[in-house]
Amino acid sequence: MRERQAAQQARRAREFQAFVAGAAGRLLHAATLLTGEPPDANPRARALLTATLAATYASWDRLRGEDPYDRTRTALALRFARGAWRLRRGHGGLLSHLSPQERLVLVLRLYEGVAEEQAAALLGLPVERVRTLCARAVASVLHPPRGPAPLATPAFGEAAPS
Repeated sequence: MRERQAAQQARRAREFQAFVAGAAGRLLHAATLLTGEPPDANPRARALLTATLAATYASWDRLRGEDPYDRTRTALALRFARGAWRLRRGHGGLLSHLSPQERLVLVLRLYEGVAEEQAAALLGLPVERVRTLCARAVASVLHPPRGPAPLATPAFGEAAPS
């Protein structure tokens, strides 16, 4: 009996390791986009992904034919959404100027290719709200907010104002 359990646990571990080897890079990139961190310094994204993968491993035997990537992506999005109030803004990443909800919708819709209806159902939002958040996020990424106007510099040969 113990040998059988040991064999099942070893098979489970091998299956999960193969899944992580194939999906971890893409999931880490999604987590990095969600947290708004730069790709080379993303400790919160790594912690988010680690917690999500731990939950996926804990429920690995209950997947029963479900796509583990879809299940893990959903868990990642929900874990981020639940903790987003603590994250507020990112710290210098590509999407750092977006709100957590805008980042979540943008990553689900454009990076992961989740349909509006699926994203709305996943997040518990109306489809129109998801559409609006996505459009606002795309517009903000394409035309980022500008910082304060630069200080006027004197023309060549003029004295600086004192």
